[in-house]
Amino acid sequence: MKRVTRILCLLLASLHFLVDLSWSFSSSLLASSHLCLPDQRAALLEFKNTISLDDCESIASYPRTNSWNKSIDCCSWDGVSCNKGTGHVIGIDLSNSCLNGSLLANNSLFHLQHLQWLDLSSNRLEGSLLENSSLFQLQGLQRLNLAYNTFNGSISSELFSQFVSLSHLNLSNSGFSGLIPYQISLFSNLVSLDLSIVSFSGLMRLDAQGFDMRARNLTKLRTLVLDYVDMSSVSVTSFLNLTSSLQHLSLGYCQLHGEFPSEVFGFPYLQHIDLGKNENLTGYLPKTNLSSALNLLDLSWCGFRGPLPASFGNLTQIIFIDLSKNHFEGQIPTALFNLTQITQLVFSDNKLEGPLPNHATGLQLLELFQLSNNFISGGVPPWLFTLQSLQTLDLSNNRLTGRIDQIQNRNSVQIVSLSSNHIQRPLPDSFFDLVNISSLDLSSNNLSGVIKSNMLAKLTSLSYLNLSNNTLLSLSTSGNDVNYSFPSLSIVAFSSCSIRQFPSFFRASGLEVLDLSNNKISGGISKWEAEGWEKLTTLNLSHNFLTSLEQFPGKIVSILDLHSNSLQGPVLSACLNLSIPNPPQILNAFLISENNLTGNIPCQQNSSEI
Repeated sequence: MKRVTRILCLLLASLHFLVDLSWSFSSSLLASSHLCLPDQRAALLEFKNTISLDDCESIASYPRTNSWNKSIDCCSWDGVSCNKGTGHVIGIDLSNSCLNGSLLANNSLFHLQHLQWLDLSSNRLEGSLLENSSLFQLQGLQRLNLAYNTFNGSISSELFSQFVSLSHLNLSNSGFSGLIPYQISLFSNLVSLDLSIVSFSGLMRLDAQGFDMRARNLTKLRTLVLDYVDMSSVSVTSFLNLTSSLQHLSLGYCQLHGEFPSEVFGFPYLQHIDLGKNENLTGYLPKTNLSSALNLLDLSWCGFRGPLPASFGNLTQIIFIDLSKNHFEGQIPTALFNLTQITQLVFSDNKLEGPLPNHATGLQLLELFQLSNNFISGGVPPWLFTLQSLQTLDLSNNRLTGRIDQIQNRNSVQIVSLSSNHIQRPLPDSFFDLVNISSLDLSSNNLSGVIKSNMLAKLTSLSYLNLSNNTLLSLSTSGNDVNYSFPSLSIVAFSSCSIRQFPSFFRASGLEVLDLSNNKISGGISKWEAEGWEKLTTLNLSHNFLTSLEQFPGKIVSILDLHSNSLQGPVLSACLNLSIPNPPQILNAFLISENNLTGNIPCQQNSSEI
């Protein structure tokens, strides 16, 4: 019995030991999971209590600091990251957090000495960063983002002399202005630098000597974004001193001038280069050695010249090319039409010539193709209307000839402009199967034939239609117009064509502007033809052969041009006396010269010009 009792006592003692051990272990785990240090929590709470919050107007914004509660471990607060071993706060992300106010010199956030990254972007922080700000004591800071705020004054030189560990700096659109300190070159670890702004307001400047020094010393730089920074005093040859490891270079609107060194385009890791809107910047694209890593090339509104290199075909990663408003010449390399990743291709306003290829094996992802204002000749290749991703096609103001062939496997293109070419013959019926077109401009060509109402009725998304200046092209009813509607149509221009009949089938549409000037419309416009037109504000019927007008089309017409017709006195007199049905209520311009009017013409009270 005693032996049994002794065994029970041993078992109870063992159980008690295990319970104590379990409690001790659990307490240890609980203690280790509570990372937040008191001084760190106090600094964060002090910042929360001293900064204001605005109304969070942006959908993307919300006040992260609302989750900062002293009853919760500060390392689990929204936007706060801690070192799991020491509990020190090492990262703060308060971007889009509705913060409003100034960052004072002794701001408590800057007492977090172990901070490695700080993101205060997209708020309404204001004031200047003082030279003695304790922000500059964060010498372990690696990433700093103050973009999209409303600071003022110049960037403190101490910012660049103290942050020796900084690898990423973003001050874009932060409100700073003035000369960018040369001390930025001390950032030997800098990987990404963004000092861009979105306009010329609050302009920052880089001087020639300072930039040359920066370019030489920033050997780890991968991203350089300086859009709208005044670099007019910088020699473009300085860009040769940038590290060949550069991946992203954006210098739009920087007032650069001179001949840009073509060697930069050959940096082997370069993925993004934007030199757009530097109108005095010239140069050539290299015949070979274009970086095969390129995914964006923007040289728009510059003065580059010469031929497009055949090495474009090697840009297998390219997504976006904009070479508009330059002086490029010669033919477009055929290999370019074999690119498979390109989504936007813009060559407008150059001196490119020659025909487009008959076939294209690439361009499956192409959404935008703009080639206007060049010297492109030959026909309109039908494959353009089969590219399944294409949304916008602009080949206007070229030398295209021939007819538009039948379209197979039509695409979903929405905007088509082929104006000011020499395209001939009737449009194929299949052209009107491009049912997603919202804007169609075929003006100033040599088109012929008849556009019937049932053809146009297929284009249910059409809002803008311009077929003017096709002298052999006509427009007529298909005989069943009551079944057709044009729900989206807003503007129709058929000036200088061969129309002989007033297109009353448009009257049930939401048409606002109708230009039928310089046609062959004769006789009169009956009361029935004038009914509807509920949204019509501008009607141009000048230079026709109209003799009578029984009723004004629409009720809100503000501009009515009937000059150079054969209208006779009694009708116009009645119109101006407002005795005919549905006179326009607001008539700002009423042009009736060069008709066969007789008698007195009384002034209409609401008309500002007759």
